[in-house]
Amino acid sequence: MDFQNSRLARWLAPRANSFIFSAYAIIAAFSTYLSMYGFRKPYTAGTFDGLVDLPGPLPELSYKSVLIISQVLGYMTSKFVGIKIISEMDAKWRAWAILICIGVAWGALALFAVTPAPYNAFWLFVNGLPLGMIWGLVFGFLEGRRVTEALGAGLSASYIVASGFVKTVARWVMDAGVSEFWMPFATGAVFAVPMLFFVFLLANLPPPNEEDERLRTKRVPMDGKARKTFFMRYFTGLTALTGLYILLTAFRGFRDDFAVEIWTELGYGEKPTILTTAELWVAFGVMIALGFLMTIKDNRKALITVHVLMLAGTAMVGGATLLFQAGALGPQVWMITVGLGLYLAYVPYGCVLFDRLIAAMGSVANAGFMIYVTDAFGYLGNVGLLIWKDMGFAKLSWLEFFTGFAYVTAAVCTALFAVSLMYFERLTRRTGGGSTPAVP
Repeated sequence: MDFQNSRLARWLAPRANSFIFSAYAIIAAFSTYLSMYGFRKPYTAGTFDGLVDLPGPLPELSYKSVLIISQVLGYMTSKFVGIKIISEMDAKWRAWAILICIGVAWGALALFAVTPAPYNAFWLFVNGLPLGMIWGLVFGFLEGRRVTEALGAGLSASYIVASGFVKTVARWVMDAGVSEFWMPFATGAVFAVPMLFFVFLLANLPPPNEEDERLRTKRVPMDGKARKTFFMRYFTGLTALTGLYILLTAFRGFRDDFAVEIWTELGYGEKPTILTTAELWVAFGVMIALGFLMTIKDNRKALITVHVLMLAGTAMVGGATLLFQAGALGPQVWMITVGLGLYLAYVPYGCVLFDRLIAAMGSVANAGFMIYVTDAFGYLGNVGLLIWKDMGFAKLSWLEFFTGFAYVTAAVCTALFAVSLMYFERLTRRTGGGSTPAVP
């Protein structure tokens, strides 16, 4: 069925720049991606302490680290594969692809529950393979529109809130008597029906219209030659953005996957709702910042502004950590401030940065390509950080390691954001990128 020609899609099409359309699209995209987290992150709510002895060369790693590394390896592999699949995906297959990916991931969680530990870690690798495609599939419905910033901000708020929310649900599932091994599958069952409903809503979004294409350029599938040409044309800036994203993803992954342990060390172990409430403040701040970008019609100015915003975010991570260690910030305010700075730098990659870059440069392309290039290398960094922590800094607590890595992330990422900012500022000044870029 071609959902984009359905009666609902035809009703939405004339309202493509209205509040009704934006609210509909944000609810559909936000809820689809939040539901996906019910199949991806519930296992991180468990600690698995004392349940599993690791064999062979693995005793230096904790069992939970093995689980996270296994899933992230699957997720990372998916991102590399997704560079081709997402950039070439035809719009009519996106909704079906989402449902197939979720079905495979949920099945893997059932096999995780029945396979003896630690060998069940393999099924989290399988779980991560399809789930790594979901962001690109969902964002494909939203990019290239006059209101993409608003839609992207709404979508991005989902993964800021979703991980904490899913962990809270997962803890409730365990409190109901479900074991840590069956908890991921049971949590997925909570989100199964909502996932079907919200994917249906998403599938009925009409494609970008002619005015969207005039203002943001037409978004088309990219073959291998087009991908290579695009990357080499903007090599310096894209390399800087990809390199720093490795650190950002590693830092974000560590904060997310070991949130339970970090909050426990900070004295909030008996308050599972903190996992959700703290992220609500972060999501609110990020949505306001990204919503502001929607008011900037000139694509060059928007591209420069989003660079400044991301640079300020990474600087905020280092500054807040310094104030926390000096006793000027309490633990809850510190975690929220670090989260806000982190996501101000991280979120634009998946929704605004490359959408505006393509528009400012006047390139006929799609944002999914660079989103998946940066994600692929980013998750490679996530795996490296986990191994580095357990092998080289095992004696450090989760909180101590997180604090030290906050400084590294802030310093390196702020410097590389500055490099990218100067590169694209000079390049767009020469090419004249603006509100209606010329398509070569």
